[in-house]
Amino acid sequence: MQRRALILGFLLTGLTACARAPQGRIGPDGLPLPQVYRITPEDEAQIPYRMLDGVNTLRRARGLSQLTLDAQLNAAAATHSRDMSIQNRPWHFGSDGSSPVDRLRRVGYMGRLIGETISETYETELETLAAWMEEAATRDVILDPAAQRMGLAWFQEPAGKIWWTMVLAA
Repeated sequence: MQRRALILGFLLTGLTACARAPQGRIGPDGLPLPQVYRITPEDEAQIPYRMLDGVNTLRRARGLSQLTLDAQLNAAAATHSRDMSIQNRPWHFGSDGSSPVDRLRRVGYMGRLIGETISETYETELETLAAWMEEAATRDVILDPAAQRMGLAWFQEPAGKIWWTMVLAA
């Protein structure tokens, strides 16, 4: 009898613990659901500079020149971030078939494209930069010695997904 009471006590304790678990944090597969990073109006003005600081810190550690933000590159990146959301896929071509070079020319930028990095995520700009640095292809763009200018933009969907685009140019 005492054994049954002890087992019942453990079961009730377990059920109580389950009842207190936060709802919506674990997916049906048992894995944690992504945490949504909501970009606030206050963040909007700071994000490009936080990303620029992060990129320049990485470049400085390699002895590379610092980048500056460029409004034309920001505009090209913004167009592409929104377009990736519309297409619902992260890739370097626009829904009209445009390439990164085409988008630079459309905004009047006549310099040379170094590269474009893109992401579809729920993460912050610095978490996205860290993910880009883990991949050789995007790391090579970010650390290209010829890069002088940077453009950054994003589009956040109502559900929280963020489409990031960073353009580096000379």
